[in-house]
Amino acid sequence: MTWLVVGLGNPGDEYAATRHNVGQMVIDHLLKRHNLKLSSHKSRCDIAAFKLGVGIDSHSIILAKSKSYMNETGGPVKALASFYSVEPEKIIVLHDELDIGYAAIRAKLAGGDNGHNGLKSLTSSFGTADYFRIRLGIGRPMGEQDPADFVLKQFSKEEKKSLDEFIDRGADCVECLIEKGLDLTQSKFNS
Repeated sequence: MTWLVVGLGNPGDEYAATRHNVGQMVIDHLLKRHNLKLSSHKSRCDIAAFKLGVGIDSHSIILAKSKSYMNETGGPVKALASFYSVEPEKIIVLHDELDIGYAAIRAKLAGGDNGHNGLKSLTSSFGTADYFRIRLGIGRPMGEQDPADFVLKQFSKEEKKSLDEFIDRGADCVECLIEKGLDLTQSKFNS
């Protein structure tokens, strides 16, 4: 059974280090961890495939980053899932989450989009919200700052001190969810 792990974000260097792209940062970390390189796929996604685990207990995994903007993510990811015959219940979406504190991680299955345009696009394209999400906490902006501006800014100097550890835990959460299931992952990561 193949798992599809999608990191949400916007394409281009100007967005690469922003809060909105934290899901793609976790994909980049998984690529490094497993010594993989992305290649272009006709679905308008960049992908890398690998096996997690050993022998009959191993899992086939496709890591993916859409080349489209956040609000148009659904089409390319749906095309990729169709190409590999991956059902929504075998999809894990990594995304930034305003409603939990910085560096907190929460794993869940299904739910609303909470105003997140990437999730909105995915749910619309798949016709269901029944896919896994790993919510990567970026917190809310202080004061009057518009959340739409906040998510497109880079992490603060203070946040950057623990960003690597946060991204590493996000990658651990993905692997735990695939190998151990949702209940154990939630008890380990949902702080």
